[in-house]
Amino acid sequence: MARKTSGTRRQSEPRPSRATAAVNGPSGSAAGSIRDRIIAAFLGLLAEKSFEAIGFAEIAERAGATLADVRNEFDSTLRIHAAHAKAIDRAVLGGDEGDMSEESPRERLFDVLMRRLDILAPHKAAVRSLLRSARRNPPLALALNGVAVRSQQWMLAAAGIDSAGPRGMLRAQGLALLFAQVLSVWIEDDDPGLARTMAALDRTLGRGARWAGFLDDLCRLVPPRCPSLRRRRRPGYDEDRDAPATA
Repeated sequence: MARKTSGTRRQSEPRPSRATAAVNGPSGSAAGSIRDRIIAAFLGLLAEKSFEAIGFAEIAERAGATLADVRNEFDSTLRIHAAHAKAIDRAVLGGDEGDMSEESPRERLFDVLMRRLDILAPHKAAVRSLLRSARRNPPLALALNGVAVRSQQWMLAAAGIDSAGPRGMLRAQGLALLFAQVLSVWIEDDDPGLARTMAALDRTLGRGARWAGFLDDLCRLVPPRCPSLRRRRRPGYDEDRDAPATA
C-alpha cells in the first residue's frame, strides 16, 4: 500500500517468507514451527487481555507446546513481542515496493509505513491492547520503545534515509514516537481506505521533516556531537596550538 503524488494508493504484497508465517500465524495443514506457534499464541492472547496478564503457561497451552519449548525459544514476553516486530520488519523489507526511486524521502517513508500497517492489520486488536498497557505502565513503555526504535531504523533504511550513527538513532527515535501517534489513529480507523490514518501519517511526517531539518542545523552548529560530519580546518591549523583554552 502506498501513496502516489496524485493521492491514490497502490497495493503491494509481501513476498512469502518465514517472516510472514510469524506475522500471520500458522495456516493450512502446516502447523508451523514451534517458534511461530508461540508468537501466534502470544498475539492471540494479547488481543484478549493486557500484556502484563499473559503467562507462559497459557502461551504454551495455546501454542500446543510445552513450557520447556517456550523457554527454549524466549526468555520473556517482551522477547516474543520483539520477535514479532522483527517478523514485521522482514515482511516490510521483503515486500515488492515497486519503483519509488523518483519519489521524495517523505513519500518513500510514507509508502514504507503504510505497508507496515497493512501487514499489522490482522493484529489490530493486539496492537490496541499493547498501546493501552504502555500508557499505564511507564517501564513497559520504555522497553517497547527500544523495540520500536530498532524497527524504525530499518524502516528509515527501507525508505533510503540515513539511519546510521547518533543522528540516525535520533531520527529513528523521533519516527518511533511519531508512528506511535499514527497507531493510535489507525486502531480506531474502520475505513477500508484508511483515510484518517493516511492523513495522520502525512501530518506526522510533516512534523518529522521539520524535526529532521532542525537536527541537521543543530549538527552543523555543533559538529563534535555529530561524528558523521568532519569539522573543516583552515590550512595550517594546529590542534594543540589553536584549540580554544578551557578552564
